[in-house]
Amino acid sequence: MRGFTFAFVPCQKRRNLEPLTERSVKPDEIKKLDAYFKRVLNPQIVVKARPRKNDSAEVYIGDEFLGVIYVDDEDGDRSYNFSMAILDVDL
Repeated sequence: MRGFTFAFVPCQKRRNLEPLTERSVKPDEIKKLDAYFKRVLNPQIVVKARPRKNDSAEVYIGDEFLGVIYVDDEDGDRSYNFSMAILDVDL
């Protein structure tokens, strides 16, 4: 059996009191993402806000759920990650 070694680094206080980068998907971004998915993938795709989370949006074709779009705000470059799970029963 192998052992694991963990290194813990004490947390430092943030010196800069500016708010952290916003990771919520705004309604205007949902419209842009919707238009992008319609143009690039399928005109029947719909991007919707998530009911209880604002850090991502859901992607549908009709009533069929396809996946989730997450916001990535690393280093000030805002990008979006589309995550779609494919079940073996759907293949």
